[in-house]
Amino acid sequence: MRKEITDLESLREHRESGGDLRDAVLIGLDLTNDDELLRTAMDGAVLLGTELSPKARRQAEAAGALLFPAIPDLPYQVYRTRLYTPAELFEGFDPADPSSYADTTDAKIYRHFKSQGHQPDALSALAERLHDHSITSALTETLAKCTPHPVAVMGGHALTRDSAGYRLAMELGAELGRAGFTVLTGGGPGAMEAVPYGVRMPDNIPEVLEVLKKAPRFGAGATQIGQWLAAGLEVDFPPNASHAIGIPTWFYGHEPPNPGCTWHAKYFANSVREDGLLTVATGGVIYTPGSAGTVQEVFQDYTQNHYTSTGPAAPMIFLGKDFWTNDIPAAPLVQQLARGREAEQWILITDDTQEALTLLKTYTSRET
Repeated sequence: MRKEITDLESLREHRESGGDLRDAVLIGLDLTNDDELLRTAMDGAVLLGTELSPKARRQAEAAGALLFPAIPDLPYQVYRTRLYTPAELFEGFDPADPSSYADTTDAKIYRHFKSQGHQPDALSALAERLHDHSITSALTETLAKCTPHPVAVMGGHALTRDSAGYRLAMELGAELGRAGFTVLTGGGPGAMEAVPYGVRMPDNIPEVLEVLKKAPRFGAGATQIGQWLAAGLEVDFPPNASHAIGIPTWFYGHEPPNPGCTWHAKYFANSVREDGLLTVATGGVIYTPGSAGTVQEVFQDYTQNHYTSTGPAAPMIFLGKDFWTNDIPAAPLVQQLARGREAEQWILITDDTQEALTLLKTYTSRET
């Protein structure tokens, strides 16, 4: 396993303890004034987007290091070392001018992504893949610091902030937060937003809803998204709030990331994002009513559980009996596929959030 070093302090500590840089990976460092840190064995080292003086560059190459330069003229960092915060994604937004959403980092990256089309050139494709790899690494590192066995909640973007379903999703998030779970969602509007607000503000749901109802839906265009965002940013989270992580994608960039999450692991490749979200939800997945995207996730998740390809079969909870057995009868098919397998005992169709929490707690206590 290669040692990854993402800040100067860690590099100095590593070198002062006698460590060399053979097979190490240095990411996004500015070493133009710290040449002495590279005066060691560097066979097989990889330097990603690391700034060097001309002399240090020659020395690193002569020592056997592989250098990947920064890729210019991009609105995003290719070699990231951390997840996005809402503040970073929404940098440039002025709540007094909702149309300024078009000036945010998130909107600029989406426009650039769309301009590449479905078949980006080789350099753009490489940049996107390297970015997404960095996001996966940052997500893994972040989850390692959170409570074990995160739980994902899937659901559609269509729930408006003034709907009964949105409030129910907030209440579900509140129960998960009180139970101590780190909660993952798809990171967008609707249920993907309601759950994080509940996780992080479990005792203030009525007050939060009053604020959010000022802009009940995100709409189309920068101004409508900006109005939706401005209302969401009015919510002030306590410093000790539980964590909620959004995992959105610029593939669906017309759906803005929500301001309710602690962090966002935002990807370019939707396939990587969906598979990764389901893989890291080692505590199980709750499915609230959704559309085609949510149904797709149901069967992706079950495939992982069926073959135990990413670990033991984990809970699949279908919250909304009538929806998942009559409107979109995906749950009975999953039950049929699981018959006689380890996954069968961890499938639940229910209208009761407490029953869902009991199954999640039973599973996580068994696995820890």
